[in-house]
Amino acid sequence: MKTRVAVSFLLAFCLLAVGCAKKPEESAKAAPKAEADPIMIKTVAAEERSIERSIAATGSLLPDDTVTLSSEVQGRVAKIHYDFGQSVKKGAVLLELDPTEYDLQIERARGSLNQSLARLGLPAYNGRTTPPETTPGLRQVLAQVEDAKFKFESASKLVKSGDVSQERYTELEKAYRARQAGVELARDEMRVSWMGVTALEADLKIFQKRRGDTILRAPFDGEIGEKIAAVGQFVKDNTPLLRLVKTNPLRLRAEIPEAAAGTVKLGSQIAFTTDAVPGATFSAVVRQLNPSLDSRSRTLSAEARLSQADARLRPGMFVQVRLVTQAAAKMVAVPRQSIYSVAGLTKLFVIQNGVAKLVTFTPGAEIDGWVEVPNDVVKKGDQVATTQLGALTNGTKVRT
Repeated sequence: MKTRVAVSFLLAFCLLAVGCAKKPEESAKAAPKAEADPIMIKTVAAEERSIERSIAATGSLLPDDTVTLSSEVQGRVAKIHYDFGQSVKKGAVLLELDPTEYDLQIERARGSLNQSLARLGLPAYNGRTTPPETTPGLRQVLAQVEDAKFKFESASKLVKSGDVSQERYTELEKAYRARQAGVELARDEMRVSWMGVTALEADLKIFQKRRGDTILRAPFDGEIGEKIAAVGQFVKDNTPLLRLVKTNPLRLRAEIPEAAAGTVKLGSQIAFTTDAVPGATFSAVVRQLNPSLDSRSRTLSAEARLSQADARLRPGMFVQVRLVTQAAAKMVAVPRQSIYSVAGLTKLFVIQNGVAKLVTFTPGAEIDGWVEVPNDVVKKGDQVATTQLGALTNGTKVRT
């Protein structure tokens, strides 16, 4: 009896549990799920705009030329006319050595030259010499030749009549031939003497040049970058004395990345800035390009000249260079308010048929509040959401 009651109770409990389990499913089918209302947003159409493409590089300002000046002769420093940092003009006398020794050498050489000129019957040296046609010695020999010739010709007539002996005739003939040979010897001596004159003239010019080398002049306009010598110091030849820097025009040397090396051409305009002159932008024109890239840094050395001089710029300054590669490149841009960033990702929503489509991308340049987006992500004319960005997800229904 107890067994039957237990079985009946268990059967009734199971039927009750099954009935209860079916009720939620039947309730769910009876009450369909309610859909969320579309989110009200504002949109803006993506636009195609022009942008100036450029690359960034670093560089340095260099002087147009730098030279360490030295003297070709030795001597004691007598005067230094310019000091460190002073500006000089081309040809200005920068430094002088004591010229006393070289003046004496010039006087001695001039005396030897005038002595040789006097032997040739020429006037004293006046800066130019002309080879003589004759000399006193040559004219004397020529006169002796004429006299011997006259006696010989006279004897030639008289020897036939017997008025002059054959022995006398032979003697006069030999004397005449000897005088003729003396003419050639005198001419040779004149040429040798003239060669001596030219050698002495060359010596004089060498000493005059050395005297001129005691004066050090500026080879170009510039500024004294360093004064190495001091007054009273004895310096040997080729000893550095002053360093001259040509600061106008300045050169700009920049290292262009390999990826942009092909875009740099002679005549390209570049803009640059420097921390030494905050807020100012300067320009330069590319004049030289290295024929090859640096094998270690993979960069191309480009050298430019500044478009105009600026006293604020000096050699050695570090500069940031912007090189224009495309003056008017086309890009697709969206307004800055349509973009938001989460966890390092940049996102926006493109609205298509009332549905928000999530797009993740890497932003490009920003101009006047519009940000460049890849044209394979957003096309010109696509509508992008500008409001309710935090409430949108991929696939959210929206209305505008």
